[in-house]
This record gives sequence, structure tokens and C-alpha cells, in this order.
Amino acid sequence: MEKKDDRKRERLNKIIAMAGIASRRRADELISSGLVTVNGRAETTAGSKAIWGIDSINVDGHPIPDPPKKIYLMLNKPFGYVSTLHDPEGRPVIQDLIKNIKERVYSVGRLDFDSSGLLILTNDGELAFRLMHPRFHIPRTYKVTIEGYISNASVKRLEKGIFLDDGPTSPARVRIINRQQGRSVLSITIFEGRSREIRRMFRAMGHKTLKLTRIGYGGLYLGDLKVGKYRHLKRIEVSDLLTSVGIN
Repeated sequence: MEKKDDRKRERLNKIIAMAGIASRRRADELISSGLVTVNGRAETTAGSKAIWGIDSINVDGHPIPDPPKKIYLMLNKPFGYVSTLHDPEGRPVIQDLIKNIKERVYSVGRLDFDSSGLLILTNDGELAFRLMHPRFHIPRTYKVTIEGYISNASVKRLEKGIFLDDGPTSPARVRIINRQQGRSVLSITIFEGRSREIRRMFRAMGHKTLKLTRIGYGGLYLGDLKVGKYRHLKRIEVSDLLTSVGIN
């Protein structure tokens, strides 16, 4: 039991920041000034830790709220929606599609306005950060329709990694679904999330991307989830995501 609690312990400045009370830097100042107590005792040491939701934490005499319930959703984003909570141009945003969810959730990474498919939405900031961090090499799988007939040589180049204007790409996994003179349909899996990376990769091969749909992220797949709909992730799916980035 002690080992389990120890895994939940987090730095006080992080807890205070996640509770929306102050930035981490300001939280450090509050701690050093003796204004933060844990279970009735002032904590003045930098790096002090507590268990949010179990320990009684007060800042300047006021208790911090309990941590929000963690929400994990999968959304099948339609074409023509922006992966943000607000768009200054007035375009449709994914928040318009999320109904009956009280907690504010954010997308793990983005899909472009002209792309569709799987988006993970959550308020678990640590999981979101790790899923997007390149060091964890989380696979992202896309179904892509491109202009023209892609050659076997181009496929092999993509599988080895190619140079883009912001550096070389990691080797990709590519599977040809359909290939005709006018267009080709492929499945491609990459392990990083650079801006418009898939489109730029095919452009470098001399092909314009006509349609781009993300069908997999980590161990998650869209399956039969309809466009514009979302669902809660199953417990085993959340557990697998956490394990994949070293949280479980």
C-alpha cells in the first residue's frame, strides 16, 4: 500500500499549478513563504511532495479543490473541424461535438482542418504530454489517398525515412491498399507528430495528398465509430495507453 501511495506523490508546486491556483514559479514562492500546508503542517522545502486528493493541502489558509475526474475519450473528427476549443476564424471546433461532458478536455495533438479521424481527448495532462513526446515513439496510423501511382521505390524510401525541410523522418511502416494510374490508397504508420508531416512526406515523393484519415493512435483504432461521434475509452484501453508511456 505504501508503494502505491508513493507512486501518486507529486511535487507541491505541480499540484498547485494543476489546481489552477498559481504558476509553478509562484507556487514555489508560496511554499518558501510558509503559506502552503499539508495535513496541517507548513511545507517550506522546495521539492516537497503530497498526494493530491488524499492529503489535506491548503494554500494561504484555503483548501485546494480535489483533482478533477479524469476523462478519456476517442473522437472521430470530421473533415472541416479545427482541433482547438476556439477558432478566431469562426470555423467549427471539436468542442462542438462533445456533449454531456462537464470536465474540459483537450485533444492529444491535432488533426488539420482538412484531415479527419481519431483524436484522443482528455484532461490527463501527464498522459497527453507523454503521448505527444517523440521519445516514446507512439505509433500513429493513417489511411491516405494520394494523387498518382506511387512506385515501389517511393514506398521503400518512406519506409527508410526521408529528408524534409525540418530534418529526416523516422522510418515509416507502409502498406499499399489500392494502386491505380490516377491515385493510390495506402496505410502509413509514423512514430512522430510533426506539423503536416504525412502530407509533406508524400509531397517529397511527388504526390499530392487528396484525403487523410487517422485510423490508429498507439493501440487504439477507430473501428466502427461514426464520423462526428465520440466514446469513452474502456478501462483496459486507458491502462494500455498509460503503460505505453511508462505511467502504469
